[in-house]
Formats: sequence, structure tokens, C-alpha cells
Amino acid sequence: MNNKLKDKNIDDLFDAILCLETREECYAFFDDLCTVLELKSLSQRLQVAKMLSEHYVYNDIVAATGASTATISRVNRSLNYGADGYEIVFNRMKEKQKNE
Repeated sequence: MNNKLKDKNIDDLFDAILCLETREECYAFFDDLCTVLELKSLSQRLQVAKMLSEHYVYNDIVAATGASTATISRVNRSLNYGADGYEIVFNRMKEKQKNE
């Protein structure tokens, strides 16, 4: 993460998220924390990243998610040059699915 963003408030946010134990708790917390549009934007970016990592083309991603090409490009840049956060999450999600 960009060192300019690291501060106590963001640490507190991440600590709060790490305290959540169930999907229902996540729904409750994020419903309180985010607007519907903010939550939809976050979930859209995650789906875009998933589709890019599965080698979908931009046109298919636009059709499936409604994301703009600018959003897709931004997410693609994070996948290629970011902090590997998406990769961590996708690997853990795959591992969790295997164990279920």
C-alpha cells in the first residue's frame, strides 16, 4: 500500500474488517460503513480483477460487469504492477473452495 495512505484511521478500518467472522457480519458492517454505490463499486472491481486474472477480454468484462474500460484498465494496472493483494485474496478463496 502507498505509504501516504498508511495511518491510524486506515489501520483501525483494516482491524475492524479483520474482526468480522461471517458473511452476515460483513453485510451488516459494510451496510453501515458504505453507501450502496460504494459497495457496488468495490464488488465490481473485484469481479473485474477476477475476470482479468482468468484472461477475459475487455469487451466480455464490460458486458458481464458493466465496468468502464477506465475501471478495467485501473484494475489491470493493479494486477500487473500493484501490491499483489488481488492475488493473495484469489489464492485464498481458491484454497477455501478446495477445503469445503
